[in-house]
Amino acid sequence: MMQLLIVDDEAHVVDRLATTIAWRSVGILQVYRAYSVYEALAILQQCSVDIVITDIQMPGMTGLELIAEIRKRWNKTKCVLLSGYSDFHYAKEAIQNQVEDYLLKPVTEEELLQTVSRLRQKMFDEWEQVISVRNLTMTLHENMPLLKGNLLTELLQGHIRNEQTVREKMQTLSLPDLYGQTCSIMLVRPEEPFVDYDFRSRSLIEYAIGNMAEELFNERFHLWHTKDAHDYLIFLVAGKEGADAEERTLLFERTASQLQTVVKSFLKGRISVIVSTSGVFPHDVPDLYDSCVSAARKRVGSEQELFVRAAGELADVKMESLRSLYEPPTLIHLLEAGRWDGIQEKLGRIFDELQDKWSHSQEHLLEVCFAISSAFSYIAHKNGQPLSDLIGDDYGKLADGIPFRSIQQLRDWSMRVLRRLTEDMDREIKDSRASLIRAIHKFIDENLEQDVTLQSIADHVFMHPVYVSKIYKLETGINISDYIQQLRIEKAVYLLTNSQEKTYEIAAKLGYQHSHSFNYAFKKYHGLTPQEFRDQQKKRANCP
Repeated sequence: MMQLLIVDDEAHVVDRLATTIAWRSVGILQVYRAYSVYEALAILQQCSVDIVITDIQMPGMTGLELIAEIRKRWNKTKCVLLSGYSDFHYAKEAIQNQVEDYLLKPVTEEELLQTVSRLRQKMFDEWEQVISVRNLTMTLHENMPLLKGNLLTELLQGHIRNEQTVREKMQTLSLPDLYGQTCSIMLVRPEEPFVDYDFRSRSLIEYAIGNMAEELFNERFHLWHTKDAHDYLIFLVAGKEGADAEERTLLFERTASQLQTVVKSFLKGRISVIVSTSGVFPHDVPDLYDSCVSAARKRVGSEQELFVRAAGELADVKMESLRSLYEPPTLIHLLEAGRWDGIQEKLGRIFDELQDKWSHSQEHLLEVCFAISSAFSYIAHKNGQPLSDLIGDDYGKLADGIPFRSIQQLRDWSMRVLRRLTEDMDREIKDSRASLIRAIHKFIDENLEQDVTLQSIADHVFMHPVYVSKIYKLETGINISDYIQQLRIEKAVYLLTNSQEKTYEIAAKLGYQHSHSFNYAFKKYHGLTPQEFRDQQKKRANCP
């Protein structure tokens, strides 16, 4: 569904076109109104308008000047001129400003709907071209290095374990099918003078190192690389056919050492290189990567230009943290985003890992308990509430310092607290939206005699008009403009039936600046003009 803006200094023209045309029949969801070019520009800056229908002659800036500005700032927006001037000069300038159509007043509803329908189809055709298979394929190819790097990062962090998912993603990115094959990790740490380079120069050096590695390894190895959170260059290396395991390991390390030499010779800088042992792709990739990072921290440290084999780095570790607890997205990130299903899945992975690897470790149970309770407290406090108020009796375990004695106890407690947090957030959203709808209705009712627009309502409730429009439609099932029109017609019916006011007085009282706009809108609803309706009501009242 699209959005339309009508611009004219004659308010009754704008109001009539906005409220009486069957815009939804041609896919227009929202109609904005502006009574000057300046109002139109303010709306365009805040709202995503697809089609603008504008008059030419207006005080201050003309419709042609508005269109010229739109062409510079919102070139996807389609523009239609609506004017009583059939001067060729305007038509010529309109063509130069890429106006889609030039309609002469008085314009019929059929003409407007046909024009908007045609522009809507034109926009669909343009976007079809943008998302065409050919264009998407070209874009995919251009972004292939970044996409490949992102996938490797996911594998290094252990995010993807499903065989079908790994193979499908690698096939899409034109990567060789390495599933189940032997692989190793090579970590490259850029050092002096690279660490002192600015961002652009550093990026060029990293790109050059990647190209050098491709040149050295390409003949005998598949190579795939990314940059990790530590600013290390990480290369996944898998041998091509034609060499046994021992020969492949020697060749891998010799080539990795050669990379260190050519970087120093041709880029005039130093790198340290850490190579892992072999493992099976993709299952062993996270551990191979962790062993390289651990070796960089423990065995390289502040030294430079070292070559290290990361063998047995993790084998000596008797105690380690739970990977699923700290890998992104973290519990706090998921809670901040309100991704309740994602939080449940995350907790499920944490407890599964705790059960599988550390079921007898009280320390790991406490580690998970502290991390989860800290995340719950953080989101409660960020929303301005004590955690104790939100979870009631379940707060006692934390306040009394009583540890959970089993994984199942902690799992049950965590899921129960999460459920209460979810219910509280949902209730808060519902209460907030109900309050918003009440504020909107109150404002409309109190200002019905004024020009009540979406923008004026949004300003009153201090929210963006697009958000106000969407939430109102979501909660009530109708558009704000439909509600305003219905309310005006309902009040008109009451006043026509129960007062002696003139129809033009009633029109003014209901916010219609011109009585013929009131007549047009009323007849659209009831099939009669206001006066005809009043006469009909009097006849019925006089009938015995």
